Amino acid sequence: MPNILFNCRWAVKVIACSISAMTKLILCNYAVCAVEIPQPEKFAQKTDEQEPDIELTVIDTLLNQPVFSPFRREGTVKDSTRPIYVITGEEIEAQGARNVREALRFLPGILPDGTVGTEVNALSGQFIRGSNSEQVLILLDGRPINNLGGGSFDLSEITSNIIERIEVLPGGGSTLYGSSAIGGVISIITRRPTEKVTTQAGVTFGAYGLNQQTINNSGKSGDIGWVLGYNRIQTENNYPFSIPEADFEGTRKNNDVLYNNFNVKLEANLGKRNTLTLSSLYLGKEQGVPGGVPIPEPLFGQGYFNSLTERDRKYTDQVLTDLTWNSKLGSGNDSLLTAKVYADFLNTRFDSRASSSARFDNEQNSYGIQAQHSWNFAKNQVLVYGFDYRNTSARNSTFNYLTDRKTTSYDDSISQGALFARYEINFTPGFTMNFGLRQDFSSLTNGSFTSPSVGAKLVLTDSTTLRANYIRNFRAPTLFNLYARGSSFVGNPDLKPEKGDSYDIGIDQKLWNFGLLRLTYFSNTISDLIAYNFAVPVGTYENIGLVRTTGIEAVLNVQFAKNFYGFVNYTLNDPRILSSANSAEEGNELRFAGADSLNLGISYETPAGLYAGILMHSLGAYPTNNTNTESLPGYTTFDLKIRVPLSNNFVVTGSVDNIFNQRYQLFPGYPDAGRVFQIGLSSSF
Repeated sequence: MPNILFNCRWAVKVIACSISAMTKLILCNYAVCAVEIPQPEKFAQKTDEQEPDIELTVIDTLLNQPVFSPFRREGTVKDSTRPIYVITGEEIEAQGARNVREALRFLPGILPDGTVGTEVNALSGQFIRGSNSEQVLILLDGRPINNLGGGSFDLSEITSNIIERIEVLPGGGSTLYGSSAIGGVISIITRRPTEKVTTQAGVTFGAYGLNQQTINNSGKSGDIGWVLGYNRIQTENNYPFSIPEADFEGTRKNNDVLYNNFNVKLEANLGKRNTLTLSSLYLGKEQGVPGGVPIPEPLFGQGYFNSLTERDRKYTDQVLTDLTWNSKLGSGNDSLLTAKVYADFLNTRFDSRASSSARFDNEQNSYGIQAQHSWNFAKNQVLVYGFDYRNTSARNSTFNYLTDRKTTSYDDSISQGALFARYEINFTPGFTMNFGLRQDFSSLTNGSFTSPSVGAKLVLTDSTTLRANYIRNFRAPTLFNLYARGSSFVGNPDLKPEKGDSYDIGIDQKLWNFGLLRLTYFSNTISDLIAYNFAVPVGTYENIGLVRTTGIEAVLNVQFAKNFYGFVNYTLNDPRILSSANSAEEGNELRFAGADSLNLGISYETPAGLYAGILMHSLGAYPTNNTNTESLPGYTTFDLKIRVPLSNNFVVTGSVDNIFNQRYQLFPGYPDAGRVFQIGLSSSF
C-alpha cells in the first residue's frame, strides 16, 4: 500500500488524493480554514465547567474552530478565504508530541520532518510551498520570534505543555506580518488561565532513556488569572543505526539532551472592558551534537564532509516576554484596540572542542511594539489597521581554544517598522472579499517593501464554497547575509529582499453530513533568492535565484460512525528552479522542498476521553542538491496512539512510533531513531 501511495506523485502529479485533519478526535484536528486574525489573548482556554452533551459532526467541529492567523482578529474557519491547518493542545497530548516540531508532523501543507534526525531535540526544519525555514515566519501569541541573525527559529525549543493550539497558514502572510512570511506562517498560541484553579502534573518514560516531568497550575481569583508551568525532558537517544552507503553500523553517541523550560502568564481584568496580560517563557536546553556519518560517494557530495563528534555540545538560553493590553472601545463588542510590547533574548552557544577546537556564540536581543484596531464599523464590513515596530541586534563571535583568540563575525542591528490595513466586506451572505495593504520600512538600504493582498469567497450552495487569494510577500536579508565576516566569505550589505507572489484557488465541499473535503491549488514564486555564490574570489551572498512552486493541498475529514473518525491529507509540491547563477540547476527541483507528503489516520474516541488511533506518515523521495544528482528515497511510518482515563483525575497515555521500524535518512549520513515508545501518567486536581 505505501508504494501505491507514493506512486501518486509520479502517476497523478495534478491531483491530490488526500486529506487532513481529523476532527474532534484527539488526533489531527487540523482545521483547514480561513478566518479573521484575532489576538491570541482573546481566546479563552477550555474551562472545567460541565458542557452540554451535544453531538457535533466533523463538519461542525472544523468549520466553527477559532483561528486568527489570516486576519489579526477573531474568526472561525468558515469565515476565511485562506486555507489554514490547525492542531489543538488536546490533539497534541493524544499524539504524544513533546514540542512544536513534533506536533506539526501530521498536518497538511508543511514538510516538518527537518533534516538532521527524529529525536525530540532534532533541529526543526519547516518547508512550506517551496520555501525553507528562513522563509517561514514563526509567531508566538501573534508576534514574530524569528532569529534575524540567522533567519529561522528552532521549533524543537518550545515544548508542548504551554500550547493551546498551533496554526499553519500556507502561502505567505507579509500583508499582516511583514518579513519572512514568503512560504507561510506558523502561529503558536499559548494557554490562558482556566476559570477554576487547576493543577496538572505528569510523568513520561520511554525508549532510549526518555524521562519527562511536567507540572502546570492555572486559575483565577477575582480579576486576576494565572498560568504557571515547568517542563523537564531528559533522554540519551543512544539508539543503534546503520548507514549502508558508508558501510557503517554503530550506536548513536553524544546525542543526549536536557530541557528545562518555564512559563508564566498573568492576566488582569481592569474593569469589564480592559485586560492586561503579561507572558514570559524561559527556554533552556543543553544537548550533544553527534554529527553525521561521512558518505564517501559521490566525491564532495552532500554527506561527504560529515563527521561524527563525541564532544561537541550545544546550549540554548532564551527568554521570550510580552505585555498586552486589550480594550473594548465604545459600549459594544465591535471595536477592539490592542497594544503589545515585547522583548526577546535568544542566546545559542555551540562548543566544538573535538572537531574544530572553537566555540561559536550567537546572541540576539529584540524589542518590539504592535498596535492595532479591529473595527466592525458596519454590519457587513470589518477594518483592521495598525502599526508594527521591531528592533533586533545580534552578535556572532568565535573563540578559538588553540589560539585563545576571539573574533567577531558580525555585530549589527536591524530596525523594521510598518503600517498595515485589512478591509473585509460581505457583499451578500454568500460572497465575501478582503483587501490588504502593508508598507514596511527598514534600516536596511533595500529593506522597504509594499505587500498587497486580495481574497474572495463564494458560497455556491449550502455544501460548496469556492475561495481564491493573492498575497505579495518578502523576506529581508539576515544579519549574517549582510555583514558576516570570515576567512573565506564576506556578507553583502547591498542585498535586496527576497520577493514572493502567492496564488491559491480552492473548493470546500461538504460530503452530506459525515465529511468535509478541501482542495487547494497553489502557485508560489520566490524571486531575488539569496544564495551563496562561490563564483567570486571571496565568497559572498547574492540575489541570484528564482523558484516557482506549484502543487495541491487536499484534506478530507470523515466521521464513519459514532466515535469513529478518519482523516487523509496529501500535499503535492513541485518547486522548480527557473533561474540560478549555476545554469546546471535551472529546470531542476529545489532540494529538500519538493517531497510529497501523505498522512492518514483512523481513531476511536469517546466523550469520556478514551482515545485510540493509528496514524500514517508518508514522505516521497526528494533531491538533496539543486542539480538533482543526489537524492534520498521516501519512507512510510505507522504510529499507534492511546489515551485511557483511569478516573476523573488520572489519565494514562502511550504511543509506539514507527511500529514497523522503518529506517531512513533525512539528510545523507544522519539516521532516524527507528521504533520508539513512550508511556505517561498525568493527573489533574
